[in-house]
Amino acid sequence: MQKDETNKAPLLNNLTAEQKLIESLRLYFLARELKTAALKQFNPELSEEEIERKVKEFFVYGKS
Repeated sequence: MQKDETNKAPLLNNLTAEQKLIESLRLYFLARELKTAALKQFNPELSEEEIERKVKEFFVYGKS
């Protein structure tokens, strides 16, 4: 299967460095929100502190 990057490249090339940084931060925080939601759904017994600690651990060490 061949990667189709024809649609992606022009979009990324048109962004300034500041816009790329903003977009990367937006994606990072979105990923944290998604991980938090998943932990809450699959582990409802965990407290908010435990969930936050697990999310932090995941993003620092890359553990799931």
